[in-house]
Amino acid sequence: MNRAISILALRRRCAALAALTFSAPVCAAAFAAGAADTLAGPRLLSALREGGLIIYFRHTSTDFGQNDDQMSGFEDCARQRNLTDRGREEARRIGAAIRRLRIPIGEVLASPFCRTRETAELIFGRATVSTAVRAGPGIPGSSERYAELRKLLAGAPSPGSNLVIASHGDPFRAVANFTYLAEGEAAVVQPLGPQGFKVIARIPKDGWDALAAP
Repeated sequence: MNRAISILALRRRCAALAALTFSAPVCAAAFAAGAADTLAGPRLLSALREGGLIIYFRHTSTDFGQNDDQMSGFEDCARQRNLTDRGREEARRIGAAIRRLRIPIGEVLASPFCRTRETAELIFGRATVSTAVRAGPGIPGSSERYAELRKLLAGAPSPGSNLVIASHGDPFRAVANFTYLAEGEAAVVQPLGPQGFKVIARIPKDGWDALAAP
């Protein structure tokens, strides 16, 4: 059996079994074993169309001549690092590609910074601001700085859709022990409930249309 199909079938069976027997932890472990490989191309597209995944974006290209040091609050866009015109166009192209690929999108959460909110709004036309996904370096000696984000990445999205998070490089690197995402790059995450989550793919900002390539 095609591995992508078997993984999707396992996810559907686990969802049904969990509803009847409350055996979500067992299903999560079973899916972890079945999804040991990362996904790419049409297999990844099939999984995204099935839903149940989390797409974590780092904001698109910004002006590194700006910084956030003097901002008075999250609404003070003039004193933050913002998207460039190139970054805005990147976000529009990503959004157009996702619509062409017919990937179902549910909730869209964005860090309260202007560059992340604008990225989400340009890609998806909407965003809900969430402090759970905001940026900022971890606190030395504390494992709780990104506890809310870690919980979000482990939880299942609404059935048949994918949860989107538009945020920054630091939070994802901290919770996933992952190399930094480039600006505009996305990581695709499989939530595993009590077992946490697994990064199953990364998609560069210009790599969405390639998912449909044979």
